[in-house]
Amino acid sequence: MSEQRRGLRHVEQAMGTVFSFDIRDTPTAAIASALRTAVAWLHHVDEVFSPYRPGSAVSRLARGEISRADCSPEVREVLDLCARVRRATDGWFSHTPDGTLDPSGLVKGWAVERAWRILDTAGAGNACVNGGGDLQLGGESAPGVPWRIGIAHPLRPGTLCTVVTGRDLAIATSGTAERGAHILDPHTGAPADGPASVTVVGRRLTLTDAYATAAFAMGGRAAEWLEHLDGYEGFAVLRDGRSWRTTGFPDAERRPSPGGRTAGPLAR
Repeated sequence: MSEQRRGLRHVEQAMGTVFSFDIRDTPTAAIASALRTAVAWLHHVDEVFSPYRPGSAVSRLARGEISRADCSPEVREVLDLCARVRRATDGWFSHTPDGTLDPSGLVKGWAVERAWRILDTAGAGNACVNGGGDLQLGGESAPGVPWRIGIAHPLRPGTLCTVVTGRDLAIATSGTAERGAHILDPHTGAPADGPASVTVVGRRLTLTDAYATAAFAMGGRAAEWLEHLDGYEGFAVLRDGRSWRTTGFPDAERRPSPGGRTAGPLAR
């Protein structure tokens, strides 16, 4: 963990991806301790929820070795959240898309949001926690300066398709550019025929991330659904290069960025 002139930054590999912490508050002992706690939390989540670890609670539950009642409160919380999002999305989000238990579509956002809360409680009110391109941001990037987050263009590597600006917000992007066709259509079990990418902005990452997954699976239905989803906004790049955004999407100057030098979301 390295101390900057103002704040702390740290990068950690966990849950099969890269997490970064960008704290813009003046470092204190409490904030440094909270950062260590947040990092440990991410590894704990991986141990409990990874469907790739045979001994994880999720894997054991999927095999029927334990019941829901045998699980910890945090596992039951996640399963309840998954059921809530499935209802809210009319089944377009599912933690059993191919008949096998896998809450990964919600867990990462939930873990990042909880890590951010650990920092916020310790006094790091101006911080960004980035989990594989999905972000929870608190406060501002600098006094009086909102966060500016560049969203990578899924069809033009090295450029941006838009720049999100704001304070106290969460941003999640779903698409095929990084991991291929990994999102399934819960109604058919086949790979979802979604846009090149869809970005959802909300206040907290748990639901924002899950809704981005659902919006991608919806394909052409997503624009209207997000337009009427209270507290959330969306932006998508279609496979033919066209794009759409909801009326309140908080992008810079209300138009796509002309380009940039990033391969993923960039906090500035």
